[in-house]
Amino acid sequence: MNILQNLNPNMCTNGHLMCAGCFTHLLADARLRDETATCPNCRCVISRDLCSRNLAVEKAVCELPGLCRFCSKELPRALLDKHQTDYCDERIVRCAFARLGCPWSGPFHESGTHAETCLHPNKSGREVLDVLVGLDKEITDEKKLYDSIFDLLSFEKITFNDLQLKPYRTDEYIHKLYYETSRFTAFNTQWVVKARVNEEQRDPTQSCERQLSYQIVLKSKLTTPMAIHYVILKVNTTVYSFALILINDRFIGVFKGPFGDMKLYPRLYKHEFNESSNESPFQIISLHDSHECNKLLAAKAINFRLIMFQMQK
Repeated sequence: MNILQNLNPNMCTNGHLMCAGCFTHLLADARLRDETATCPNCRCVISRDLCSRNLAVEKAVCELPGLCRFCSKELPRALLDKHQTDYCDERIVRCAFARLGCPWSGPFHESGTHAETCLHPNKSGREVLDVLVGLDKEITDEKKLYDSIFDLLSFEKITFNDLQLKPYRTDEYIHKLYYETSRFTAFNTQWVVKARVNEEQRDPTQSCERQLSYQIVLKSKLTTPMAIHYVILKVNTTVYSFALILINDRFIGVFKGPFGDMKLYPRLYKHEFNESSNESPFQIISLHDSHECNKLLAAKAINFRLIMFQMQK
């Protein structure tokens, strides 16, 4: 019931309920197996169009008491999140001196005792220097990433391409799912974007952990090498839509889109395209978790916007 509070229950045409996580997982499994998704209770066909939310059940669940996941105390659900975040004595917290390198974490009611005996606040500056250097490096790397993005956005020549990754099947004995866009033109050059599930895993349906990886493929012949830098950015997009940015000499992965709440994290990569290397390596789309990946797999197609910037030589 704690799951139903956070994930809106879906109902098949015969009235059977599925939490949103299970519903998305069923649709994703069907996509991977090239089958029609069915209700696990009555085996009727399910889809986003055929199923609906059961508002009466949602309301009933919200009115039920819930158990704190830390102390198992029973509370009204309206107060449960606040209790678990700020008031529960059993909630897990980190040491107040974690930034100085202390690895301790434990129940909140033990944090005071630990703080009195923690050795890290008494360490010399030389002893904590390595930890501070690591923190500075993380901040510097993140700042460098965003500085690069803003520099790229200042380019004079920019093009937009709204594309769609469509699902296909390989010709192997076990047909594996992969995604590919149609060819598109940018700055007189032909490109394609491809994506696959769980790298080279033979049957992704056997794994609860799932991830998507993608590559960009140059379809035109080059007379001179083309260096590409690319990154997938943290975005707010639909559960089946995200945006990629491609720069003629730099490729910047996913960019902010107009809808939804897809959770992605930025990663910067580089590849040089030439006559003998017209495909970038597959890079993992840094989604928040497998549930986000299932949201993409459950969709009929993955729509995204490709923004291209041409660098002046």
